Amino acid sequence: MADPVKSGSLPITIRCATPADTAECGRICFEAFHAIALQHNFPPDIPGVDVAAGFMGAIFSHPKFFCVVAESGGRIIGSNCLDQRSPIAGVGPVTVDPAVQDRGAGRALMHAVMERSTEQGHAGIRLVQAAYHRRSLSLYAKLGFVVREPLVVMNGPALRRPLRGCNVRKATAADLQACARVQFAVHGHERTGELHDGIRHGSAVVVEREGRITACASGLAFFSYAVAESNYDLQALIAAAERFDGPGILVPVRNAELFRWCLENGLRVIEPLTLMTIGLYNEPQGAYLPSILY
Repeated sequence: MADPVKSGSLPITIRCATPADTAECGRICFEAFHAIALQHNFPPDIPGVDVAAGFMGAIFSHPKFFCVVAESGGRIIGSNCLDQRSPIAGVGPVTVDPAVQDRGAGRALMHAVMERSTEQGHAGIRLVQAAYHRRSLSLYAKLGFVVREPLVVMNGPALRRPLRGCNVRKATAADLQACARVQFAVHGHERTGELHDGIRHGSAVVVEREGRITACASGLAFFSYAVAESNYDLQALIAAAERFDGPGILVPVRNAELFRWCLENGLRVIEPLTLMTIGLYNEPQGAYLPSILY
């Protein structure tokens, strides 16, 4: 991990991240996303350095995340993380200091987490990238990622109303097995690791309809995902949310019925994103909202 990699004109060393790296990686994360968003006239996903540092600190210390930093000339120039909470790994956030972008650090950081995923035997890897960021789209395509789904971030006033026949409630550990069945039916794999974290944080919810769980979500937020047997069940989750944390929820725009329903209920498009994958990918057999990690 500590062997130097010669990438372009910049000598880069990749090593495992530590809690001591949080502040600098948070600064780089904020500045990298802030710069590219403003360059394309989109609102930044992260409102400030403190928020970025808090997020980076949380994932650096999470036992199911593998995180690395890139160094050059004795200083940190970027970081990347691999979410290992399910059979499919999620990548991100990939951030490189704007002062040294396009000199190989992003590629080196991606290689590090992809190698880790191979070692861990994940069935596939997924990521979500800003659709307006042509350089990251090109890099991920060169690394073997395939475009699977156009997404949009949506936000707006919370609806705070029930849908007929749907009981939306807080998820508990006792729901994990039933939720795993819904996840597997829709995606062909489970994501209970993220749901378990959502239960622990108090953000996870389920829909009960006709005496059984038909949808679940780790939260209704930028860093959360949801899965449902039908659009109606997913709409029940969205309609019951008290708010949409962060920039908003991620909606697959190929699901025209769901996208139109969100628009008709006051949600508005914030920015476009792209879901990309390597390895196992099944066309979803139901409705879902990915997280920013996938």
